[in-house]
Amino acid sequence: MQYGICNLSIVPLRIEPNDPSELVSQVLYGELFKVLEQRKTWSRIRLAFDKYEGWIDNKQYLEISEDDYKNLKQQPHKLSTDLIEYIQNKNSQLYTIPVGSSLNGLELLNHSFDGNFIETKQDKSNLISTAFLYLNAPYLWGGKTPFGIDCSGFTQMVYKLNGYHILRDASQQATQGLALSFIEESEPGDLAFFDNQDGLITHVGIIMEDNYIIHAHGKVRIDRLDHSGIYNVDRQLHTHKLRVIKKII
Repeated sequence: MQYGICNLSIVPLRIEPNDPSELVSQVLYGELFKVLEQRKTWSRIRLAFDKYEGWIDNKQYLEISEDDYKNLKQQPHKLSTDLIEYIQNKNSQLYTIPVGSSLNGLELLNHSFDGNFIETKQDKSNLISTAFLYLNAPYLWGGKTPFGIDCSGFTQMVYKLNGYHILRDASQQATQGLALSFIEESEPGDLAFFDNQDGLITHVGIIMEDNYIIHAHGKVRIDRLDHSGIYNVDRQLHTHKLRVIKKII
């Protein structure tokens, strides 16, 4: 088994080992992973944080030892908290990194960082204020940053920055936590899940106070939430059908 760490700002995680392939997620700076299969130019990896799998370009990560992988994995998450920050390499060259990048591997990568960060601890009270960091971020299938994010990438990153592990896809996140019977039982920070015409869960958002929801649909936006689903305040129609509300934490 081989191990790796992302040593660039953002690396695309693809469904197949080629550049035109579908983007299924992103690997942010400092994220750890196992290398499941290595080919000449591509590697299939499994992320340490959420066990998500996909292919990345071999030029876009650094191979590390099993001991380094285990040591970094055991440390509390140290994450950048500004929308954009910079790390500096040994040649004094700057790299931009997005909010939520992992800083645990700085010494291993021989990088330095002088920006703002947190050592994550579980705190539900800051979920909504963290969500506002991503407000108006454009929708991007597979995205995890303020420059492009999908609905479940948005909820995962908001929870991650507050010390919680949730899975990557909306359908996976819906398997976690405790189901609530009514919207009135929910609290700010709980997750609402929505299904399509085939009954498959395809969308997720974060519940706010007074029957509002923040979610990624075209962009990260705030809409109304009722027993039918999401009511788009701009288009004045329901865009998503409510399936279940979950208290994840």
